[in-house]
Amino acid sequence: MIKVAFFGHDAGDAAVRRRVRAMQDGGVSIIGFMMRRQDSVAPEWDNIDLGQTRDGAFVQRVMRIFSGARVAARSGNMLATADVIYARNLDMLACAFLTKRYVKLDTPVIYESLDVHRLLTRTDLIGTLFRAAERSLLRRTIGLVVSSPGFLRNHFEKHYPGLYEPYLVENRLAAASEFGPRPGTVDSAQSSSGSDTRLRLGWVGNLRCRRSFALLCKLADYYPDEIEIRLHGQPARTEIPVFESEIDARANMSFAGRYRSPEDLAAIYDKLDVVWAGDFMEAGYNSTWLLPNRIYEGGYYATPAIAPAGTETAAWINRHDCGLSVEEPLDETLPELFDAILNDRGRLAACRRRLLEMPDEVFIEPSGFFAEVLERALVKARSK
Repeated sequence: MIKVAFFGHDAGDAAVRRRVRAMQDGGVSIIGFMMRRQDSVAPEWDNIDLGQTRDGAFVQRVMRIFSGARVAARSGNMLATADVIYARNLDMLACAFLTKRYVKLDTPVIYESLDVHRLLTRTDLIGTLFRAAERSLLRRTIGLVVSSPGFLRNHFEKHYPGLYEPYLVENRLAAASEFGPRPGTVDSAQSSSGSDTRLRLGWVGNLRCRRSFALLCKLADYYPDEIEIRLHGQPARTEIPVFESEIDARANMSFAGRYRSPEDLAAIYDKLDVVWAGDFMEAGYNSTWLLPNRIYEGGYYATPAIAPAGTETAAWINRHDCGLSVEEPLDETLPELFDAILNDRGRLAACRRRLLEMPDEVFIEPSGFFAEVLERALVKARSK
């Protein structure tokens, strides 16, 4: 059995929970060394609390690297039993290496780049310094895990060729999770909403994009009687400071708040006809390169996604012919797209049929897949 010390940025994050479950599904033993974003978090795994951080508080997160490493080092005996350290995000990678130095360990490290932070894409001195730090840490790892080939193509291959061993692990559902069965037919993929025939558009997950929020508010204004917009997740207050009041001002918008993934996903997607999969928080960079959870979650429940053209997400949708992409300027083209959908819902029905035809493996990570990734990385490291 592989033992992993998981340095995570937020013990309460649904994506961290999914990654832990994917490891455990393959028989991997986990001990967490994790920060948290909430006042209190109760992880389902053994966990050393490294302290609390805040969204958007980058200086505080940098300081937590040092304090977190000191806390982690106090559990050095536990850390020493791990076969590999798995660090999610650049700040936790730095924290992991600092902890290793404090404890004087030679445990191999795998780096998961969840997102390419905007500081790493800057062309000024600050960007150069952060890329130098990432280069220094990356070259000391035995593997790099990314969720989208766009990250490799546009960032890592560009700046650090030959310095890493890549592993693509998409944001699919974990095999052993409680996400329920897929809809059996197109009809069952369209849950009944009584006499309400409004089209139900969802925005699900990390609600961090101000432009997406503005586009959805405008859609709600354009179609007060034809479209219902449902938001599920945690809003990033630093990016969308005015949130609930905008929703409350529109009778056809609702916000359900945080949810448990995957336990709540079936109930969420059962009440949606289509999901928004656009992101502009770091337009031209990370937002263009990523593949979000929504396309896998929605795909499993036969809920088509809409994504901006020219993004990795739109390329994925178009390659599988299972959703819709929309060109700029979105202020004009997105309402036009919904005009077409409202006049002919056959387009969405065709997408739903295509999603239901696709194998489960497109949306669900096969059992033991992540354990195999860890094993391959360890074997390659030992052979060098």
